[in-house]
Amino acid sequence: MLLHIHPDNPNPRNIKTVVECLLDGGVIIYPTDTIYGLGCSIFQHKAIEKIARIKHIEPTKAQLSFVCYDLSDLSNYTKSISTPLYRILKNHLPGAYTFILPASKEVPKILHSKKKTIGLRVPDNNIARTIVKELGSPILSASLPGEMVEEYTDPELMYENFKHQVDIVIDGGIGEMIPSTVVDCTTEPYQVLRKGAAVWDE
Repeated sequence: MLLHIHPDNPNPRNIKTVVECLLDGGVIIYPTDTIYGLGCSIFQHKAIEKIARIKHIEPTKAQLSFVCYDLSDLSNYTKSISTPLYRILKNHLPGAYTFILPASKEVPKILHSKKKTIGLRVPDNNIARTIVKELGSPILSASLPGEMVEEYTDPELMYENFKHQVDIVIDGGIGEMIPSTVVDCTTEPYQVLRKGAAVWDE
């Protein structure tokens, strides 16, 4: 299904359709403040495995992020973090960052890499955050496979490419072309693992 959702004022009925799909183990393609992503509920193991299959990788080796509404989920899925680090997260989120943080035991085991870390995202995007807020738990997110920029920025092309592999493709307008900036906060000094849409200035 290709579902149009207004980027500034997401239609509650359409958001409900997406949330019900996620609760039912569905996989979606949805907009963020950077490129579009593949998403599912963090509690739906079969959906996580499906995303891994779409990307042709093992779930434990996948670079998967938790997309949260705000930092209130932080204490549930990460080990205790220092006050200075919390301040940094608060100053940079919502924004085009993925912060690598130590995972807590609450993170589903299927997602545990040997490093036991998770990527945390709070995108500055109304559609993504509204879905997560209504879902009541983070979305597991992965980047879309694609060589050409149109393959992960144009919702209609994404629908053509993935309509048999995902349940819903959300059309929230043309996506951005540059992925998030990835910052590893598990060691000090913090390291930029990928330069992306946001400029890291710490």
